[in-house]
Amino acid sequence: MLEIRPMTHSDLARVLEIEVDLFPVDAWSEDLFLGELAEVSISRDVSVAILDSEIVGYASFRYVGKQGDVNTVAVASNQQGEGIGTALMNWLESQAVLRNVREIFLEVRSDNEAAIKMYDARGYERIDIRRNYYGNTIDANIMRKRVANV
Repeated sequence: MLEIRPMTHSDLARVLEIEVDLFPVDAWSEDLFLGELAEVSISRDVSVAILDSEIVGYASFRYVGKQGDVNTVAVASNQQGEGIGTALMNWLESQAVLRNVREIFLEVRSDNEAAIKMYDARGYERIDIRRNYYGNTIDANIMRKRVANV
């Protein structure tokens, strides 16, 4: 059974393994993840996805006022397509509601078709493009979702 729980410092070794595997050229450093953890309950919510006692994904959400940003969502390559990304996004969007966020923004690589398809299905709309954001040839799609807080 999949569990989503807050990320801790002891999770970082496995999180970094997944990060480097998925993003060998532009992986987040340990210092970046430590910075995310340092902001938990101030302006960040950071989680890991656990399956059979193993970390298989993670997510970070930044919130300021009525706006939020998906800082990262990642799923181990051997677990992609199993609904873990969807579960992490469900968690992230529930955090947005708790934090009274009205709009969620994210950047997604233009060559990450699976992620773009997932975001489209969740109601995110592309509002802009950042050319060459991920290197010489890879753009970032800027996407936004309006959140209906109850």
